[in-house]
Amino acid sequence: MRPSRARLAGALALLLVTTLGTACGSTAAEPSPATEPTTETVLIASYDFQENQILAEVYAEAARRDGVPVVVDHGIGTREVVAPALQQGVVHAVIDYLGTALAFARPQTEPGERSPGELHAALRLTLGAHGVTVLRAAAAEDQNGFAVARSFAEAHGVQRLSDLAPLAPQLRFGGPPECPERPFCLQGLREVYGLEFGEVEAMPSRVATVEALVSGRIDVGLVETTAARLAVAPIVLLADDRGLQPHENVVPLVRTDVLERYERLEPAFDAVSARLTTQALVELNRAVELDGLTPAEAAARWWDGG
Repeated sequence: MRPSRARLAGALALLLVTTLGTACGSTAAEPSPATEPTTETVLIASYDFQENQILAEVYAEAARRDGVPVVVDHGIGTREVVAPALQQGVVHAVIDYLGTALAFARPQTEPGERSPGELHAALRLTLGAHGVTVLRAAAAEDQNGFAVARSFAEAHGVQRLSDLAPLAPQLRFGGPPECPERPFCLQGLREVYGLEFGEVEAMPSRVATVEALVSGRIDVGLVETTAARLAVAPIVLLADDRGLQPHENVVPLVRTDVLERYERLEPAFDAVSARLTTQALVELNRAVELDGLTPAEAAARWWDGG
């Protein structure tokens, strides 16, 4: 029996209060679990953006087809909520991205300087102490990307992020609400590229960001490098010429005790990672962004070879 949505929401709300309270204090005591996990189904949580919801469904479908009872809760929140929920057993699995996951779990590291194998080993070591196993990473990779309208790029001769330096004080930037505190978003743009934008606007979604770029509401926006709209919208992805972004291979993070209970879960997830390429991820995004499928429908079609 899966936890009710209300029960899960209450547990996550309590967890968020605990997490924020710990962050404000001078010591980092190990918090107690917000709720007892249920082990009659595997609960996969997704982050609050569309691609991650698609990935959660792709991995969930693999588990179901291998006889593992799985449910997915979408858009639970940002990493500040979901990562502690996984470590405390409120949720059982998350599909994550190597570099960002390591930077969050071990803030003192510099993942941009490491290979995918090195990132995986460091993440496995870090999360293993918290009862979380890092499974096989996929070849599929999605990094933060920063785009401008094609007309803007042509007018200003902009092709690389470093080209924005003299223009930034007069530009309006759009990205997710958490972007100002993220090391691979505005924080990194400031530290690595010296970019100080004149204005910053919180965007509700990546789709809204693309629309704002096209309409001229913002000048620079964060989009995923695997976004399907990059191929159809009049926008240009700027080159990360100073290597701000780390390798971001898709990687499942799963409670170790859940893997022990469901022996078929790990090989099911590994089979996805063995097959999932960056191009496949772009096509999955296209199925939802442009073709109008739900994440679950896109995942099922992918598994059926459509």
